[in-house]
Amino acid sequence: MLSGRRLDLLDPSPLDVEIDDIAHGLARVARWNGQTRSAYAFSVAEHSVIVENIVRTLYPRLDRRWYLAALLHDSSEYVIGDMISPFKAALGVNYREFEDRLEAAIHIRFGLPPKAPLAIKRKIKRADRICAHLEAVQIAGFGEDEARQFFGPVPSDIDIEIRPVPANKAQTLFLSRFHELMADLEPARKQRSA
Repeated sequence: MLSGRRLDLLDPSPLDVEIDDIAHGLARVARWNGQTRSAYAFSVAEHSVIVENIVRTLYPRLDRRWYLAALLHDSSEYVIGDMISPFKAALGVNYREFEDRLEAAIHIRFGLPPKAPLAIKRKIKRADRICAHLEAVQIAGFGEDEARQFFGPVPSDIDIEIRPVPANKAQTLFLSRFHELMADLEPARKQRSA
């Protein structure tokens, strides 16, 4: 990693996970394999910030740590890239298990449980699909009906414009939101340790 950390991909340690490495990597991983109508690739970092925003909008009363989990929902992709689910299945290896180990290390590093509860994972997945729908229609050339077929509908209270930004800006957006969430969580962490 650019931080100088060496991350064992088969047995990742939380001690080798750095948020700057995650932000740098995610800002340079293109959603839709870069096949979008925009001057810049739409990065996983920018996607992650939008997904967290959607989770907050849909579920304003969640425990604050789950907003951090939403921001980090694709964080393993800073190392392994963004692959579509059918391709992962075609690889013939247990790709999800590999992702789960890396995600657990990332979660532990930032004070989250290794695995989010299933109900939380479902909420994040719903927001992820809503964001994918918006991306599909706004920058990936899908029609509204086609996007609805693949990703489901977008609730009427979600009004987000997808505007891909340069990698350095996406990295800054991701890091800024991460630090806001961590600062928001700090009082609760101090209270638990007291």
